[in-house]
Amino acid sequence: MLLPSAIASGVTMGIFGRSKLNPRLSIIMGTALFGWVMWKHAHFTIQSGTSDFFWPFIFRGMGLGLIFVPLTNLAMAELPMSKIAQGTGLFNLMRQLGGSVGIALSATLLQRFTAQNRAALAADVNIYNPLFQQRLHALAAHMVATGTPPALAQTQALAVINGQVTAQAMMLSFEHMFLLFGATMVCLLPLLLFMNSKSKTQGGGVGH
Repeated sequence: MLLPSAIASGVTMGIFGRSKLNPRLSIIMGTALFGWVMWKHAHFTIQSGTSDFFWPFIFRGMGLGLIFVPLTNLAMAELPMSKIAQGTGLFNLMRQLGGSVGIALSATLLQRFTAQNRAALAADVNIYNPLFQQRLHALAAHMVATGTPPALAQTQALAVINGQVTAQAMMLSFEHMFLLFGATMVCLLPLLLFMNSKSKTQGGGVGH
């Protein structure tokens, strides 16, 4: 499913990278699209399938395509031509470092959210909850009917419920992460005010 997103991102960068669209406007459009897609991602469930993922992945790729090229151009805008190569290298290095830190932080937050969500869900999985008892007995009866020894049926039913709770906790955690990604991108938009969209020539004048 990542391939459609990558293709959409590449096509969008190819189209808008050569356009005369204001880079700030392009970044704002891309961020808005990315934030909307993250909001859509936050409504996925464990029953979601390929048809649910396809178009959000396409639009996510388009949003990132609207951001990357204009952001690079803005970052290099005030550099003289003699320093473009070094500036581009430094920009790519910082982007890679930022990505590595973001991945590590995301993995840590995902584990924390999963533990918190699992604890919250597991609080209702107890013998005093009639819904839990009903679900447990139904699973055990189904296993006995399909050939599982009665002595093992309840243990296996508990294992199934435990897996379902874990899956739901992880799904909720990913939803929280998607919302966090979208909110972070939107909150960073004011930083565009500190970036100059006019490039400088090698002599230091303003280019057109």
